[in-house]
Amino acid sequence: MTHATPTPDRASLLAGITQADLAATVLRVTMGVLFLAHAWMKIVLFTPAGTVAFFESLGLPGFLAWVVIAAEGLGGIALILGLWSRWVSLALLPILLGAIYPHWDAGFFFSNPGGGWEFPAFWSVALVVQAILGNGAFALGRERG
Repeated sequence: MTHATPTPDRASLLAGITQADLAATVLRVTMGVLFLAHAWMKIVLFTPAGTVAFFESLGLPGFLAWVVIAAEGLGGIALILGLWSRWVSLALLPILLGAIYPHWDAGFFFSNPGGGWEFPAFWSVALVVQAILGNGAFALGRERG
């Protein structure tokens, strides 16, 4: 009797991966892409000088704009790759909590004129969830759950 060598199928590729691992991966990669998009926006659309001027208009030191751009870019890459997701999420949390400040007077809903603080607050919660979940599946780094 001959036995065919089994070909990897979707079920075997996902064997041992939990739904929580998959959920952590989707959240991690999505947030990573969005952080990269925000860094790109600050560099290409707003320009670094414009971003510095915006930070200064809020009464914040201008150099913080550079810190935020770097954190969003590097943090986004780390999240996409699944490197230190817990620590990266916690490191990005103050940026999102800080993003609530310029939107506070516009109210809760982001559809309000001036954009409310709804999205930065939700992102903050998503970062906490990512920090709890860790890297998830398909990550370059390994974290204990």
